[in-house]
Parts: sequence; structure tokens; C-alpha cells
Amino acid sequence: MAQHNLGVMYSLGDGVPQDHAEAVRWYRLAAEQGDAYAQINLGRMYANGDGVTQDYAEAVRWYRLAGQQGDADVQHNLGVMYDLGDGVPQDHAEAVRWYRLAAEQGDAYAQINLGRMYANGDGVTQDYAEAVRWYRLAGQQGDADVQHNLGRMYANGDGVPQDYTEAVRWYRLASEQGNARAQINLGRMYANGDGVPQDTASAYMWLFLASANSITIAKDRRDSLATKMAPEQIAEAQRRARTCLESNYTDCD
Repeated sequence: MAQHNLGVMYSLGDGVPQDHAEAVRWYRLAAEQGDAYAQINLGRMYANGDGVTQDYAEAVRWYRLAGQQGDADVQHNLGVMYDLGDGVPQDHAEAVRWYRLAAEQGDAYAQINLGRMYANGDGVTQDYAEAVRWYRLAGQQGDADVQHNLGRMYANGDGVPQDYTEAVRWYRLASEQGNARAQINLGRMYANGDGVPQDTASAYMWLFLASANSITIAKDRRDSLATKMAPEQIAEAQRRARTCLESNYTDCD
């Protein structure tokens, strides 16, 4: 532990002149005794070329030792390296194995990547239902992009029975985090009455919010919708949008 901490201090320049080579020396002493944090940091030094010649294969070797001790972050990183072929031959099946180890510990990024592997059929048999399962776990942790993707999968019936109500639920969760793509889709759901009662004002409000993010398609759809609305309806929808934004998406009804 002391050797690892010395490595950190040399790496950051805390109490000593910053010296990456000396940091590597102390990390290695601790890593060779099985200290997982030192193995992770030594792997990072090799990956970044700090204090040593950049060597992705050596980075993978140390990450693997830490990953075998159960560190979810490094398991996810190993998955990425096998996924991209950084320091190892590209191997989607091995990427899936490491993503799964991290995902089963609740790592949201690993859950997202594992869902993507199932959605694309990379390293596993394509399985939209399994993709949805992992996306849902990540979405429940609050990732707006994956919440939007879940909304799209329920709207299209990809891997799950088509369910507009469930699509709206996920779109809304992402929209309330400011995700413009989800706001566009939520506006469309309100405009068409898919999964919610048809509500032109709510549709306009969400499209108005998305257009504030300079999304051209949102502005076009908002303006098209405005041709079907009375001026007072547009003004009220804009007022609601401002209230929603000023409340940081806590008052959007």
C-alpha cells in the first residue's frame, strides 16, 4: 500500500518533484505483490506512455491482473481494449466477457456496451431482448443516451413488444435531462397521441426545448406544428417551456 501511495505522489508531484518514471518504479513494486490499485495505475502509465514507452499490450497485462481481482472499472476498460483491438488482437467475444463481468457489478458503461454488443451481434448472437435488458439496467442509473435508446426500442418494437407508453416513459426520463433527441421524439409522441393523449401544446413545448439546442429538425417540426395552433396556444406552450427549463426540468407539466 505504501509503495502504491508513493507511486501516486510521484505521479502527481505531491511533496516531491513530479516524476513519472519514479512513479512507475513504485507502482511496479506494489503491483508485483498483487496490489490491484497499483496494477491499474501501472497499466494506465503504459497505456498513456507516462514514465515508460507506451505499450498497450503491457497495459492490458496489468489491467487483466487487476480485472481478475474484480475491479469493475478495469474490467470495463479491458472490454473496450478488446472491443477496439488496443494492445490485443480485436476480439469481440473477449470484450463481451469483460463487459459482462463489469456489468454484473453494476457498472453502467459496461452495461451500455454489453447492450450494444447484443444489439449489433458483436461477440454474441444478436439478441435485442438481451440488449434491452442491459440498456434498462444502465437507464435506471440515469444515463440519458441509453434512456433515449430504450425509448426508441420500445417505440419500434426492437427486442421488446412495441409499447408506446413505455417509450414515452423512457423518452421523458432522457428529455428531463436535456437530451434533445429524446425531446424531439417525445414531442412526436405527443403530436401523434402515441402512448399519451394527443396534446399539441405539449408536443410544441418539447420541440421548442429541443430547438433551443440548435437541432434543425426540432425547429422545423416545431414550426410545422405551429401552423395548426392559435397564437395564444403557442404563447402558452412557450411559457411552459421556459418554466420547464428554468426549473431544471422539474416542472414540465
